[in-house]
Amino acid sequence: MRQRIGLGYDIHRLVEGRKLILGGVEIPYTKGLLGHSDADVLLHAVCDALLGAIGKGDIGEHFPDTDEKYRGISSMLLLEKVYKLVEQEGYVVSNVDALIQAEEPQLKDYKEQMKFHIAYKLAIDEDAVNIKATTLEGLGAIGRKEGIAAFATVLLVKQ
Repeated sequence: MRQRIGLGYDIHRLVEGRKLILGGVEIPYTKGLLGHSDADVLLHAVCDALLGAIGKGDIGEHFPDTDEKYRGISSMLLLEKVYKLVEQEGYVVSNVDALIQAEEPQLKDYKEQMKFHIAYKLAIDEDAVNIKATTLEGLGAIGRKEGIAAFATVLLVKQ
């Protein structure tokens, strides 16, 4: 059995006038993440982890912010497109482990919905997706509530 691991990371600035979308879930908050797409750092990290595991670059190469067709696009659609590349390479997702770094808002009530969305798009059981959230104890840009970041790892198995 051939296995491949991928690591993904993303960070976006928090700004007024944008919706906060994480893991495909709209989270009530006074600010949202700034980006060309919906700026869903969690899904962007998962996409990069998947692309890394199959050796296909990163999300910016596949969906550049210079291309107007991706302006405001849902990252759920980006995840769907990336998963098709994973399938084309003959892999299935074994599991996803992700970490969101955010000082605010509190995310515990939304993690199950995020897991559902990710599992659905990757055609895996929800128990194969784990999402953690942590603060940075007031340290750095994230600790100052200037942004939100996410890390993701994935394990792929050759079919």
